[in-house]
Amino acid sequence: MSEGTVTVVARRTVADGVVSLELAPTSVEPLPSWRPGAHIDVVLPTGVTRQYSLCGPVDPAGDTARWRVAVLREPDGRGGSRWIHDHVHEGGELRVRGPRNNFPLRPAAKYLFVGGGIGITPLLPMIAQAGAAGAEWSLLYGGRTRASMAFVPELEGYGERVTVRPQDRYGLLDLAGFLGDPDPSALVYCCGPAGLIDAVEAHCATWPAGALNVERFAATAGPRSAGDGAEQPIEVELRASGTTLTVPPELSVLKAVEQAGIPVLSSCEEGICGSCETAVLEGEVDHRDSLLTEDERAANDTMLICVSRARGRHLVLDL
Repeated sequence: MSEGTVTVVARRTVADGVVSLELAPTSVEPLPSWRPGAHIDVVLPTGVTRQYSLCGPVDPAGDTARWRVAVLREPDGRGGSRWIHDHVHEGGELRVRGPRNNFPLRPAAKYLFVGGGIGITPLLPMIAQAGAAGAEWSLLYGGRTRASMAFVPELEGYGERVTVRPQDRYGLLDLAGFLGDPDPSALVYCCGPAGLIDAVEAHCATWPAGALNVERFAATAGPRSAGDGAEQPIEVELRASGTTLTVPPELSVLKAVEQAGIPVLSSCEEGICGSCETAVLEGEVDHRDSLLTEDERAANDTMLICVSRARGRHLVLDL
């Protein structure tokens, strides 16, 4: 994954509490290419790292002269969005990593997109790509108020394919009416607050496996462990480094690896961003993330070491 600095060449307010930043390369090197669903890590001077979806157009010719992200100011967050709103202006520079894509758009004849609030951002380039591919698509977009919903004028340019439903006027989104019955030709893509994603997951429970694709901004609530019994120490062998660690119950594998001086990328430490995803060479993983699909978990060849552990007492990682 590449890392470097970008220059903020444009900043504008796109909704109440939401600013979009247009980013250009600081050096003569072009920005890395990307596909819909990708995000970048923004590494702030405060030491905080945050992920933001790339939400500008994808040039078919591979032109990566500009990136666009949108940042919602979150008063109750850990300070990353507040810092960006207060300190990042046109002409300033940001340190970034990426892009990385954990939410790719797969080929389909039909797409049903559901966006909630700032969750609209990864869906914007997906819509453009679906249209360019000649696929049938429609979007249901909700938010607290119309003024709080970013990029509404841009989306309304698509006409009747886009349904904008602010909650203060229409109530909760009519997911049943929009999604309808299971459609084997369609893929559903959803991004937004946890309540919306949970509702879409419940509606799509009877759809074909793999039809629903979601991206979460926060870890799912659930049991701490998929294993049985109390938390136990585990032995983790880092084969590439020739090191074996004993990871106590109160420490994550990620923290143990970092304390051993082994470099590894990390960011959210909640199992949602994928930056610490690590290849598993031996052992059975107790997956506790909110990112990997059921098929990826069943393959048992990768894990997010910030939250996941071992089902037994031993793991071998490619670190």
